[in-house]
Amino acid sequence: MRNLAKIILILISFNSLAQENLNLKDCYNLVTKNYPLAKQSQLYEKQNLLDIEVIKTEKLPQFDFSAQATYQSDITQMPVKIPNISIEPPNKDQYKATISVNQLIYDGGMVNASTHVKSDELKTQQKQVEVTLYQLKKRVNQLYFSILLIQEKKNLLTAKKNQLNSKLEEVKAGIKYGALLPASDKVLEAELLKIAQQFFELDLNKTNLIETLSNLIGEPISKSATLETPTILTNLTTEIKRPELELFQLQKDYLETSEKLISKQNNPKLLGFATGGYGNPGLNMLDNSFQTYYHLGIKLNWNVFDWNANKKQRESLLINKDIIDTETAAFKLNTTIELTQQETDILRISELIESDKSIIELRKEILKSAESQLKNGVITSSAYITELTNLYEDENNLSTHKIELLLAKSNYNLTQGIP
Repeated sequence: MRNLAKIILILISFNSLAQENLNLKDCYNLVTKNYPLAKQSQLYEKQNLLDIEVIKTEKLPQFDFSAQATYQSDITQMPVKIPNISIEPPNKDQYKATISVNQLIYDGGMVNASTHVKSDELKTQQKQVEVTLYQLKKRVNQLYFSILLIQEKKNLLTAKKNQLNSKLEEVKAGIKYGALLPASDKVLEAELLKIAQQFFELDLNKTNLIETLSNLIGEPISKSATLETPTILTNLTTEIKRPELELFQLQKDYLETSEKLISKQNNPKLLGFATGGYGNPGLNMLDNSFQTYYHLGIKLNWNVFDWNANKKQRESLLINKDIIDTETAAFKLNTTIELTQQETDILRISELIESDKSIIELRKEILKSAESQLKNGVITSSAYITELTNLYEDENNLSTHKIELLLAKSNYNLTQGIP
């Protein structure tokens, strides 16, 4: 029992740890595993196995039982009487019970073709589920990088808060020794209260986003969880490796096997049969007594002429294949256009980041000068806060652009088909 308790504690600790630290790949894997539609893949497989078993029963003997009792208004009789010969006519009430067995001998390949159609149908259904789950990854991206952005904003806000607290101590000392005006510290204290409000709003937004992400991936995430900043590499080409392309090909394969199945519908079918019965009368209609009887045989079914219905069905499937080709071409075109737009966004954001860095260096020089001026009483606390806020906003812009660049690269990879 002690060992069991230790194991449970280790598992709980591990689970809690997983909830506290998440990376983007974990979220992809979890949404693919836990999203409700993910269960459809296994359900389709179970359903397919049952359907194939049903199809295979056509090769097994088919048993039929029937029973009937009839009364007829007239019966067959000899039209003339033959001397010294008495032929008793059959009864008007007749009874019959039979058991028939039919065995398929040759079906022209219909059963095998039907199983192939079902197998291709399963592949198509499972790939459709995969496509749906793949498309959810962009929703994961939006939530994940939104949380990352809030984390970065909180880090910058914390740095601003620490700097203001440090400067507040210096200002209070300056007021104490008469170097600064008495109200100089109040401006800094008011700014610290505004920062507290901003922390509250960021925490509220982060909690909401984490709850949404948690529901999407089907895994609890701690409100204090830290999301790792991913390293994302992109290959800026128009090569597409999306699962939708595989789905289109599987749909065409399904149509081809369906076409083969239809082509076999008019093939001749050979069956063997046997019927055993018990009735009154039996096969001897002149014997008015209950008798057992049987008969055996084979039969051939062949739909020789169907008014070209089979041919037209196959032509209809060929049109469906052409429709899939147009859908494939449209998908490739739209995806290429989207990749081009996303590539432009990546280049644009990259340029903005370089510009942000230059602006921040200038802002730091300005703030350094403002700190010296505040210390010597040349400028007011309000002027200092203005410069500090300008630096904070520019650093915030840089942080936002960095997260936007990661999001753009990640979306580009997903659009390309490389998660």
